[in-house]
Amino acid sequence: MRSLISILDFSAAEVNDLVITAKDIIDHPEYYREKCRYKKLATAFFEPSTRTRLSFEAAMLELGGDVLGFSEASSSSAAKGESMADTAKVLSCYADIMAIRHPKEGAPYVASNNATVPVINAGDGGHNHPTQTLTDVLTISREMGRLDNLTIGLCGDLKHGRTVHSLVEAMARYSGVKFMLISPEELKIPGFIRFNVLERYGIPYEEVSSLEEAMPELDVLYMTRIQRERFDCEATYERLKDSYILDAGKMNLAKEKMCVLHPLPRVNEISVAVDNDPRAAYFRQVLNGKYVRMALILKLLEEAEKNPVRQTVDTSGYLTDRTCTNPRCICQVEQELPHLAKLTDPRANIYRCIYCEHKV
Repeated sequence: MRSLISILDFSAAEVNDLVITAKDIIDHPEYYREKCRYKKLATAFFEPSTRTRLSFEAAMLELGGDVLGFSEASSSSAAKGESMADTAKVLSCYADIMAIRHPKEGAPYVASNNATVPVINAGDGGHNHPTQTLTDVLTISREMGRLDNLTIGLCGDLKHGRTVHSLVEAMARYSGVKFMLISPEELKIPGFIRFNVLERYGIPYEEVSSLEEAMPELDVLYMTRIQRERFDCEATYERLKDSYILDAGKMNLAKEKMCVLHPLPRVNEISVAVDNDPRAAYFRQVLNGKYVRMALILKLLEEAEKNPVRQTVDTSGYLTDRTCTNPRCICQVEQELPHLAKLTDPRANIYRCIYCEHKV
């Protein structure tokens, strides 16, 4: 039995297969209408969501299955202090597959180690968001006609942007991909992406602070909002919130054939005047999210039927004497979780928390 916690849990070939299945669902929806009959999806959302939660629910319903769950932590037993591990065990009694969104980084990973059904990470804090990445990959493929030889601009909050982190991990596996990282100094991409992905695999990237400077080079522009909920200091958020605003003037600097993506919701980082530009793909991106999640649910349920045994985590070689200090990590609130660190860069002797990937 497999789960999807990080986009790296799937090979590039498996991601490509999901894209192919999603496109077939688009072309032949009637073939898939009863594929999940009598199956149930549990949506455990401890954090607000519109697109991700509803797209999961729509995906399961269009496959002929049923949905149960909750949309905020206060309506679950987490409000009474129930651990993530126990929640996962309980949900496994009622559903065949579960999607979890949680503000603490590493929560879906903990759930996957305790559930007896497949777990899908629907976003954990500022860490990962693999199903948004599958949505993004499908959208890029449909808009650009390819997934290789692209210059991808990532703009905005690259530090806390879990969608950015997962997208870099996914697209770095395609040949000829270059990244333009557009952000203020305070919101640069974190070390676990910079060192574990970009530098480790020699992926070309450039860091700039000017969106105007980057626009003419881009095939894909991935805009993100400055996320108020990820800031510990309100004053810092207020100073940075309007760092980048994409408007018609900036779009005039872009290639005739390019696409603008955004995981949404937007605040004011994309002017509504851009919405009618044919290169604005973010609402088409929303619809793609339903189709690729349908493909993912089918894949995980099919694999669970073939092999219902949960994969065990081999922790041999992990350090137990280093403490994660990331306040957003699940291990900071669930005290019985062991602090474990894995070696990610032998040359520099760098260890990272197994839950949130912060350096310890």
